[in-house]
Amino acid sequence: MIVDDEEIIRLGIAKILNKSELSVQIVGLFANGHEAYMEMNRLQSSELDILITDIKMPKMDGLRLIEKAKERFPELYVIVISGFNEFEYARQAMKFGVTDYLLKPLDKYDLFQALTQISRSLDGDGSEDDLTREEGESKHYVVEKIKQILDKEFDKTFDLDKIAERVELSPSYVSKLFRQETSLTITDYLISVRLDKAKQFLIDYPQLKNYEISSMLGYSDPVYFNKLFKKMVGLTPKEYKEKHT
Repeated sequence: MIVDDEEIIRLGIAKILNKSELSVQIVGLFANGHEAYMEMNRLQSSELDILITDIKMPKMDGLRLIEKAKERFPELYVIVISGFNEFEYARQAMKFGVTDYLLKPLDKYDLFQALTQISRSLDGDGSEDDLTREEGESKHYVVEKIKQILDKEFDKTFDLDKIAERVELSPSYVSKLFRQETSLTITDYLISVRLDKAKQFLIDYPQLKNYEISSMLGYSDPVYFNKLFKKMVGLTPKEYKEKHT
């Protein structure tokens, strides 16, 4: 069950869950705690496992909803989402046995991780390998998407925040994930792509000047490009061209 007074948040979370590989069924979307609790009273104990709720809402806030929900569903897992980065809200929420506390703007990966952990607890150890494998497809997709972006836009100024935004994850997670999966930093991968392109340009277009190739690769300083090429390839661009043409 998803409870948040902002429709865009409710629908956004629902979209994330519907597109995820986790077997999650949404039993309702509600704009306040009162509406959510009225629906809870119509549900059997086996029909609700997870509550995702905001804190500050009209009619009945999230803390009160959690308290009442726990009375009816003692085994309920609760994920709190809130724009209020204050310890007091977290402290009160944790008092009711909240499983996780996520801050807005919501990071899709953080939500996915929280749900994965809950799913493991619900399903038992037997499904853990399958969930881990599903999460590793997800990781592979993200890394391949980043590679595609860099392969195609190697000449543009590198901006981790924009890349992270395009794969709908946080910059810190994207950076960590890429290194874990490839043993390279994103910057290292971009350099390798640019240098491969540089080699191609030097051989296929020998008439190009070094500063022109440097610019085509996204480097505004041809001196830096020359030094980088020599460091990584072992030859200067001129030496490489003479050797291969």
